[in-house]
Amino acid sequence: MDAYDKDPDAGQVPEPGPVPGPDGGADPGEDGATATGASDGTAVGETGAPPPAPAPEPRTGVAALSPRYQIGAVVALAVVAVAVCAHLGLVFLHVAPSNTLTKQHGAAVDEWVFPEFEQNWKLFAPNPLQQNVSVQVRAEVGTADGGIRTTGWYDLSAEDGRAIAGNPLPSHTQQNELRRAWDFFVATHDSENRPVGLRGSLSETYLRRIALLRLDRNDAAGPGGVVERVQYRSRTTNVAPPSWSGEKVSGRPTVRELPWWSVAAETGDARSEAAGAAGREGGAA
Repeated sequence: MDAYDKDPDAGQVPEPGPVPGPDGGADPGEDGATATGASDGTAVGETGAPPPAPAPEPRTGVAALSPRYQIGAVVALAVVAVAVCAHLGLVFLHVAPSNTLTKQHGAAVDEWVFPEFEQNWKLFAPNPLQQNVSVQVRAEVGTADGGIRTTGWYDLSAEDGRAIAGNPLPSHTQQNELRRAWDFFVATHDSENRPVGLRGSLSETYLRRIALLRLDRNDAAGPGGVVERVQYRSRTTNVAPPSWSGEKVSGRPTVRELPWWSVAAETGDARSEAAGAAGREGGAA
């Protein structure tokens, strides 16, 4: 038998092992790791250093501001929050039943709420508003030649209705200004159109100013004319009930006509401007 048959490993080339270094250990590679691997378990050729830490994300929003501006933002938010809470509190006291706070501070509540923030419960009342109210106005106009003429009736409610119809985003003025002003007047006057308290006089002033704005929009005074007095009237008609209700209501309209109101206080500036223009024209002639 041949020697190669007795030794199974005979004739095979042994795999190279680690090359001994100068001190008898394994020869390190170029990057300091041994040929078989580093002592910390990293792969051959790696340095073993931990990966660099990720860069911090940039700050956004209020956190990105300097401390001084952060304080300013916090103060501004606090002021807005206090104002909103105060407004909601006053409106709540306005619509709440009579209580100790409203009895002691009712005047302050009314001064804040009226007329811009007035609230009512007509939509949720047991008997919601079931009438169509048309508010109309006419004027006495002082003409340029010193005469007086009376205009026809302008249906202000119909003008608002035409502005709202087909408009997906009608203005708050077109929807509520005239309606709320008339409700304010009715609530603060008796059946003889006499004001009840100071709010009654305020409602009259509010209606006079609305009349002047609407008449000016319609050019009711004409060239050189000045509105001297205005008069309101309302035409109220009941909404017909559904046929299945069996309810019977009158279809006859009810007309409420107010007395003539002078608007001299509101048109004083217009008169001064007209007189000044006339004087300039006379001087130029």
